[in-house]
Amino acid sequence: MPKFRLIATALLCFAGAITTAQAQVWKCTIDGKVQYSDQPCPAKGEAMTSRSLQSNVIDTSADRAAIERAKAAAAEQQAATATPSAAPAAPVAPANVCPSDRDIAGMETKASSISLSPEAKRFVQDEIRRARQCQKGQGKYSAADWTVSKQAVDAQSSLTGGPDARRRAEAVHSAADPAEGDRIARQREAEEREANRRLLRERPLRDR
Repeated sequence: MPKFRLIATALLCFAGAITTAQAQVWKCTIDGKVQYSDQPCPAKGEAMTSRSLQSNVIDTSADRAAIERAKAAAAEQQAATATPSAAPAAPVAPANVCPSDRDIAGMETKASSISLSPEAKRFVQDEIRRARQCQKGQGKYSAADWTVSKQAVDAQSSLTGGPDARRRAEAVHSAADPAEGDRIARQREAEEREANRRLLRERPLRDR
């Protein structure tokens, strides 16, 4: 008797778990015979309640076995059709925008102009180098960054607006590419030292 009670208790717990998970068992009458299924009956039948699935109201051992098989099939079907929650989409990194080969060719034509000062020519050549580095994946640029660069290249033909435009473009490159920012900083220091040496050479001897 204790063994039967243990089995009945296990069946009761299993029936309760299946009912909680919304697995449905159907009691069907087919050709005059009672059968149990995890699918609705094709003809005469009824959905079994949790009370009727309890072990103490099941008629025979054959009924118990059939119900257990139906409950197991219903649970498997429910697990197979469960849809996992969708994982949150990863943030998309902004694309790195670079000048095209045609844009670079235009800068190369600008750099060959004899009207440019040495500083302006060097700046345009640096922009060409930075554009090619961008095409190789260096730096993180936007379309607006290269608009500033193009405006700076075009401004090198001006005697007054060129230096300011160069500084604006170099600030963009320093923000978009840390390695290029370090190189620009070193270049500016070298230019300042050269300018100071030039002033010393040009100062009259009486002022020394």
